[in-house]
Parts: sequence; structure tokens; C-alpha cells
Amino acid sequence: MSPHRPFAVRRPGDVPLDSLVRLVRAHEEHVTGMAARTREDVLLEIARTGHEENAWCLTGPGEEVLAWAALTPRGDTLHATLAVLPGRHGHSTARALLALVLDRADELSEQDGRPYAVAVGDVLSGDPVVPSVLREAGFAPGATAGWYAIDLTVPPLPPLLPDDGAIRPAGPGDLGTLHTLHRRSRTKGAGTEEAAAFHASFERLRGDGGAALLLEVSGRPAGHVLGRVTAGGEGRVLDLAVDPAFRGLGIGYALLTAGLAELRARGAARAQVTLDTDDPYDPEALGRVLAVRSARTVTRFHREAG
Repeated sequence: MSPHRPFAVRRPGDVPLDSLVRLVRAHEEHVTGMAARTREDVLLEIARTGHEENAWCLTGPGEEVLAWAALTPRGDTLHATLAVLPGRHGHSTARALLALVLDRADELSEQDGRPYAVAVGDVLSGDPVVPSVLREAGFAPGATAGWYAIDLTVPPLPPLLPDDGAIRPAGPGDLGTLHTLHRRSRTKGAGTEEAAAFHASFERLRGDGGAALLLEVSGRPAGHVLGRVTAGGEGRVLDLAVDPAFRGLGIGYALLTAGLAELRARGAARAQVTLDTDDPYDPEALGRVLAVRSARTVTRFHREAG
């Protein structure tokens, strides 16, 4: 675009980080009434391999970021983020950035010699812009998840384990088991298919002092929970996986409460948890077990490979 025009498409590395953080938080606050994502969350997102060449920001006057889109390849699917401030230009902005995402998907398909599906995740319920633009482009809503903010100043109840169940810390020797559980538990939502990528994320978690717990029943791996505490002191449950063969035994609740207790022990006073709605969690029961302070629903939109 001409430099004399007030709007321009830029790479994330060419815009002030604070402006990108303001966009993410303003978008959440406008849709849900509360901004949950932090500066550290945005830093983790843009630190992903390939982000700079697979991401775009639309800036307005004063280099303020008005919209952001990004792609992350995982297996046969390109997982995308799309955040747009609503307003007079909201829909046209979303269409423009989505066009860049889809053009890049075509380029990667040609480059890699295989078709890619595209999934746009974490679309907030009540967003007045992004869902309608995705539907226009042929995307269909799919898996939904519940997002919860948990108050950890109230100690979580101790985990209620099934018979012959035990929870222990997971280490590097459990990587293969953890990845297998992760893949088996992901039916519709986004996951990490590649073992190398999962292993790298686990090593980053260990380097950051994160928590990794493995639950076994009679010595058989049944599920795991991974979590960390951000620099701002907020906990994150990053992955909660239960082998389908062990569902219905309360393993998910046991892992969740154990993981939150670990985050509390590491100094977190609050934690964020995302749970697939396909998992057998009762939101009302969750509120009886944990101090849930706020909740929201997010949806994953999907378009098959063309």
C-alpha cells in the first residue's frame, strides 16, 4: 500500500509488540467484556517457528494494529488465528487478511506437493465479525471448547483417583507415552501430530519450570496434564489428555485438580483452562469442584483442502 494511506499490511516483526498486544486484548474485551490473554501469551504465539513469514498485521494511523492473522502448519492442516477489531472496516479487514491466509495456504500446498485443510481456532462466541466472514469463505463451525478462569487462592480439592490409579511427575523418558496420549485424546480439536514438535514443546515446558503429570491405572498410562506459570504469575493448563479407553472414570477431573494444585504450589493465584466440549465435563459440576470466576466458549472453524 502507498505510505500516504492510513492503512498498511505489515509483518508482525515490523509493528510494535505493545500494539499487537493491545489488539488481542481489545478484541477479547469487546466480545466478552474481559481481556484474558497477556503479553506473554502473544510472545509465545509469535515465537512459533515460521510465524514471521506466515503472519500479517493490518495497521492504521500511528502504526496501531487493527487486525492480525497467522498460520501454523500441523500435519495436513494449517491452523490459523484471526483477530479483528469490530467497527466500520471490520468485515472488509477480516476478508482482506483471510484472503492472505488462503493465498498462503495455496502457496504451501504447491510448495509441499499436498493439499492442506485450514482451521481457524479460538473464535470467540459473540464475535460479530470473524464467524460471518469465515462462513462466507466456506468454513464450517466444528469443535467447541469451554475457557475457564480459575481462582487458585481457593485450594483445589484433592484429586479423586480411580481404583489402582496413581499420579506421578512425567519426565523425558515418558515423552513417547505423553505424545501418544495427546494424539489419542484429540478427536476434533487442534493437536500436535509431529513427535519432534511435541518433544520440542515439552523441553521448552521443562526449561520454563512447568508441570507435567502422568496418571496411570494399574501401571497403564491413562492421561496427562501439562501446565506452566507465566512471568506474570498466572497459571496455564496447556494440555489435558485422557486416553479414550479410560474415559468415564473421572480421570479428567483428577488430572485437572492435580494440575491446578501444581500451578498453585508454583505461586499462581489464577489459572486459565480450556476444555473440549466433546469431553465429558459438566460445567456446573466444574463450578462445584473449582472456584470458576469467568467462562466463555470458543469455536474452531474448518475448511477442507481444496
